[in-house]
Amino acid sequence: MSKVPSPCISVCKFKREGHCIGCSMTKDQKAISKKLKKNKQRLAFLELVIAQQEVMGRYKHWTAAFAKRAAKKKFKLSLIEGNKAA
Repeated sequence: MSKVPSPCISVCKFKREGHCIGCSMTKDQKAISKKLKKNKQRLAFLELVIAQQEVMGRYKHWTAAFAKRAAKKKFKLSLIEGNKAA
């Protein structure tokens, strides 16, 4: 299995109450995501971000942008069905 990519889609503008307008992560969450080494941890974190986006709303663009990023990194993605990354 390829390495699970970061949820970041390289927008990095923290305008929504401290959350990035691209991926919904806070600066603290971005720092945490960089420290995760095991795919199981990275996948769980990705699921957390997806759930966070659902609650916050206004992140509909993220799915397509992340899918494109994952494809570039050759990460097989059957993602975002029922808020689960798999």
